[in-house]
Amino acid sequence: MMTQITFNTEFNFLQIAPDFFPEADEFGFWGQILLNHEAISILETSEGADRHQIRFCWHGQNFNLNFEHYSESLWVSPEGVEAELLLEKLQLFLLSTLS
Repeated sequence: MMTQITFNTEFNFLQIAPDFFPEADEFGFWGQILLNHEAISILETSEGADRHQIRFCWHGQNFNLNFEHYSESLWVSPEGVEAELLLEKLQLFLLSTLS
């Protein structure tokens, strides 16, 4: 089994289901590993009480890797219409980096 990344076309986000869900204090490291590719630039990282986020740029568009510990949710949301149009390509790209 490996990390699953599903494109939710109804709400325009990528749902991520990892083999092992990271602990809250591990998310930053986990996210850095997932997004570790020369085509991705990490813009900023923010950690809140129950939600953490890594903002990144891919193909000139910005996205957010979101983590919510209490609901055990991991997802990528686009920032704007141009980014929404790249979600399916981003899904395939991220899946290709995992294999």
